[in-house]
Amino acid sequence: MAEVPEIDLTDSEVLSDPFAAYGRVRERSPVARLVAPGAGPMWAVLRYEDARAMLGDPRFELSAASFQRPDVPEDCLPYLRTMQEMEGAEHRRLRGLVSPAFTPARAAGFRSRVESIVRNSLDELPGQVEGGSVDLLRHFARPLPMDVICELVGIPGENRARWREYGAAVAAGWGAKFADAIPGIMAGAKEAVARRRAEPADDLLSDLLRVQAEDGDRLGDDELVTLVWQLVLAGQTPTNLIANAMLTLLSHPAQLAALRADPGLVPGAVEELTRWCGPQLLTIPRFPNEEVEIGGVPIRKGEPVTAAIVSANRDPRVFTDPDRLDVGRGPGTPGHLGYAYGPHFCLAAAFARVQTEVALTALAHRFPELALAVAPAETPRVPDPGTWRVAALPVTL
Repeated sequence: MAEVPEIDLTDSEVLSDPFAAYGRVRERSPVARLVAPGAGPMWAVLRYEDARAMLGDPRFELSAASFQRPDVPEDCLPYLRTMQEMEGAEHRRLRGLVSPAFTPARAAGFRSRVESIVRNSLDELPGQVEGGSVDLLRHFARPLPMDVICELVGIPGENRARWREYGAAVAAGWGAKFADAIPGIMAGAKEAVARRRAEPADDLLSDLLRVQAEDGDRLGDDELVTLVWQLVLAGQTPTNLIANAMLTLLSHPAQLAALRADPGLVPGAVEELTRWCGPQLLTIPRFPNEEVEIGGVPIRKGEPVTAAIVSANRDPRVFTDPDRLDVGRGPGTPGHLGYAYGPHFCLAAAFARVQTEVALTALAHRFPELALAVAPAETPRVPDPGTWRVAALPVTL
């Protein structure tokens, strides 16, 4: 067996252009070892078919060890263990109960309300201009997902400004602000569950409460609160996807022009943008429950393994001309791994897709002169080895 290459997660090249850095290693080996100061090594699966197989293989398990635990009050701890940490029958039971509330059809039925939220956000955007430009991340992409989540779970209007602050803290990543936001989110989730039990409406929580009332394998109230927390945590993905997508489209004017000319391209374009510049670079690590082999590389029981989405989504064995952005790739393109794969495929992927489609369409048509206020290479980025994200997105309207 050839020596397994290493990828240093603190290397400036890996942080500034992970697509190229991982791509070079992928063509040398199907698996790499990720290393960083102060952390143990982790295996990364680099090629699409191997990564997809690993994500669907029940031998690779998520557990509490896969996740960081913020320092929060004791009463919040029961709600931090989401479906992502569950496996086997426990995971199947809960996922089976809640999945009907997250179908593509349910997300499509919610589209008009997302459109209303986006319109209101864009109405406010010209008033946020400072020095001739506006930060599209701060004033649009970052607050939008939390506004949508508030609509999904019935958070009243007077509380939504506070939930926007929670969303900003969660989207910024682990730290004191993240931990400080959790008690408020949990308290608000409990209030929302109680409110929707007393006053059902056309929203996600009301759907889930109907499941609780009608199904013999009942959802518990703790599980509903935990699900709201999971939505808040995972629901920030569109923040970085929308920002990355707009930066990419504004850097590829012919592609943006194609979307303006043919709105029918938008759903496929969102898939292509998720493949090409999706924010998630690495999946949550999994742990094999026995010794396994990937691409000829033996991996011992209990050693952490991640799928390198950043590499798999540009694997030339699967995608034609993978480093070229093409919003018109259309039907027949293999599915990307931006929402993972297998039993832990992102529960709210359909809602994220609708939200991103609406946001990109509205931005493109509302502001036909929209342009970057700085050169693409000068757009500030967060040096994060796990997430591809900008620190700001200054644009002119």
